[in-house]
Amino acid sequence: MSPPRYTALEMLARLVSFNTESDRSNLALIAFAEDYLSAWNVPFVRLPNAAGDKAAIIATIGPADRPGIVLSGHTDVVPVAGQSWTSDPFTLRVANGRAYGRGAVDMKGFLALGLSLVPDFLAAGLRTPIHLFLSYDEETTCLGVDDGIARFGREMPMPLAVIVGEPSDLDIADAHKSVVTFNTTVTGFEAHSSKPFLGASAITMAALLIAELDRIDQDMIARGDLSGRFDPPCTTIHVGRLNGGTARNIMAKTCSFEWEFRGLPDLDPAEIPARLARFGNEVVLPRFAKGLPGVGIETVNNVSVNGLAPAPGSTAETLAMRLSGKNRTITVPYGTEAGSFQRGGAPTVVCGPGSINQAHQPDEYITLQALADGEAFMRRLGDWCVAN
Repeated sequence: MSPPRYTALEMLARLVSFNTESDRSNLALIAFAEDYLSAWNVPFVRLPNAAGDKAAIIATIGPADRPGIVLSGHTDVVPVAGQSWTSDPFTLRVANGRAYGRGAVDMKGFLALGLSLVPDFLAAGLRTPIHLFLSYDEETTCLGVDDGIARFGREMPMPLAVIVGEPSDLDIADAHKSVVTFNTTVTGFEAHSSKPFLGASAITMAALLIAELDRIDQDMIARGDLSGRFDPPCTTIHVGRLNGGTARNIMAKTCSFEWEFRGLPDLDPAEIPARLARFGNEVVLPRFAKGLPGVGIETVNNVSVNGLAPAPGSTAETLAMRLSGKNRTITVPYGTEAGSFQRGGAPTVVCGPGSINQAHQPDEYITLQALADGEAFMRRLGDWCVAN
């Protein structure tokens, strides 16, 4: 029996049919990809998470003993709950020159292109290998690539270049900000609100900490963006949620707030949390603790998505320009796995078919023209890997 062949659109329909929302397992999709790769005798390695309910895979087409090109895409998608879809999000619908479905553009379209071209890459006789990297948890933590990156330079040669196929209309993004999130919990001491000196209000302490974050944010605005490439042109700090207290006339025992910063690539990620901790220890706690038991401040880092720093003239940038026909690079406002690949030592850019404007929305779609353009991009990559 001949191995199965799929067009890019047929492969996209298969991938969309797997519900891989970020809080669900992606193992059914991974098993499908593994069966498909096995049918074509393409070697791969599965990299499960600690819980065993999700996994990444890295497949290698071509010689495994030479540095290659990594095409990386995440298999997880954002939830559809609460969104008004006009058709089943997990059944690909083609109409009006568009393919609709959750993940169609972000970013199963890119994965569909890579997987559907496996037979062509094999037949071409690549001199430089192409690695297909299917990851998980990009929409939540961006940690699903870490085990694979740890193999670079050890179990496999360090890649010549990594192309992360987030939807960029095939523009080449060589920079984006970091995304670092925190949960700060303040513990105070209850007392009657008529005698505030007997207690410590966790809400007031939290308010002072939030005000300090605002002062740091103003510093970041003043520091600006020396590259002149980002919008907004600075590191930004945002407090998104606040919760605390039990009643109007009780000094709050606890108050917590969730916050983040989106940092320029040259920002030391330790700077902002260190400044907040110093303010808490030197200003807030001496004023409120007063020997009361349990009063304190704890900040926990939840997610750290590495920024992507420009690397003019890198192998990844040069190759992506050649393949896309573009002669300039851009920045993107969203975080990706690209910064992790770069930190792991691999030249990396973001470049993929379709527009980010259609991502995360109801009736998410990728245009058929974008798929065709992406396929042409990957076929040119195959030709390059034959010649080099």
